[in-house]
Amino acid sequence: MTVVVEAGATKSDWRYLDDTGERRVLLPGINVSTISMERNLEVMAEGLSAAGVPHLDGLYLYVAGIVTAQVRDEVSAFVRARISVGDFDIQDDLVAAARSVCGRSEGIVAILGTGSNACFWDGSGVSFRVRSGGYVIGDEGGGACLGKLFLGDYIKGLVPSDVADDYAASHDASYEGIVALVYRSEAPAGALGSLAPWLLERYGTSSYVRELIDGNFQSFIRRSLLRYDVARYPVGVVGGWGSACREIITRLCAEAGIQTGTFAAQPIDGLVRFHSV
Repeated sequence: MTVVVEAGATKSDWRYLDDTGERRVLLPGINVSTISMERNLEVMAEGLSAAGVPHLDGLYLYVAGIVTAQVRDEVSAFVRARISVGDFDIQDDLVAAARSVCGRSEGIVAILGTGSNACFWDGSGVSFRVRSGGYVIGDEGGGACLGKLFLGDYIKGLVPSDVADDYAASHDASYEGIVALVYRSEAPAGALGSLAPWLLERYGTSSYVRELIDGNFQSFIRRSLLRYDVARYPVGVVGGWGSACREIITRLCAEAGIQTGTFAAQPIDGLVRFHSV
């Protein structure tokens, strides 16, 4: 049996592959930077137990957060103490995205979800990347950055009245409520990113929203994607937000001379294909 896992902070998607086919189990999230290692290992123990076999031919674990040598050693020791494993590999979400949409070929990869990220994939590893910076000082193009731009306009009275009234009808639009959402939330990036689908619904009816969303993506294109060799390589896009905005991104990239490639809402299906070859 081979097990492929794609894990973010919210959930982890476990795929168990053997001669009978593929089985899926959804478990809580794994993030080696923001979730305690104790909790991460609890989830891994549950996932390993769900395999139901004493030996795995391969275990391929893709997790959110910064995967260091210390993390690799700790997770590997934990796994091998509980189950016999042939090939074991743990990588971060950027490698997951690259392997999902590029496989073993060269290409540029962009992650567009709550946050954003990008890299050049040389077919076997990340050989160049422009750092994201996270939602506070970066993440242009991502949902959290869009939410931040919108709320910044809202509290300064820069949002057109029809959009502002619409927002106030379905959200706590008081200054105190907005401050609480951003600064007291357990997951402020997620809270900001939650506004992205609401804004996208108004893309076709509000020139303000259209310019806000386009501008957010254009900032990502200008500050990140154009740092890569886009004249030679297409850009594959991974992430629910990027997939939801596929037509917008494709158009804006074309205007900047960038060819887009595969769009994938989640990398797991591409990872299963990668490890099945």
